[in-house]
Amino acid sequence: MKTTIRWAGDMTFVGHGEKTKHAIVMDGGESAGGLGIGASPMEMLLMGVGGCASIDVVMILQKARQNITDCVAEVSGERSDIIPKKFTSIHLHFVVTGTELKESQVERAVQLSMDKYCSASATLKGSVDITHGFEIIAD
Repeated sequence: MKTTIRWAGDMTFVGHGEKTKHAIVMDGGESAGGLGIGASPMEMLLMGVGGCASIDVVMILQKARQNITDCVAEVSGERSDIIPKKFTSIHLHFVVTGTELKESQVERAVQLSMDKYCSASATLKGSVDITHGFEIIAD
């Protein structure tokens, strides 16, 4: 896997995925001299973890024939005050909506993602405390 990140002026950068050919705008934010027109790289890291885990959760629930209509991952991270201001903890909270969802199936899907399938969170394990939870909303 390979990506290219190109400077677009100020503190704005555009990342291109070699495989997908998609582009993402990243920005250092106004406090860092950016224009505030894209997500920060650290936000992108949280989005990557949340996106990776969400794909797992939805796929597992679909294979379990659960009638899922929505899945939202609320991802929060705490950062160190010391440079580099790395994440010290990340919490993922999944809000899964559907009809007649079985709590045991949702719990299993989240657990499998976090313990076995999510490559992004597995990459960070050992250096970041990663926790998770979920709730179910009935349609």
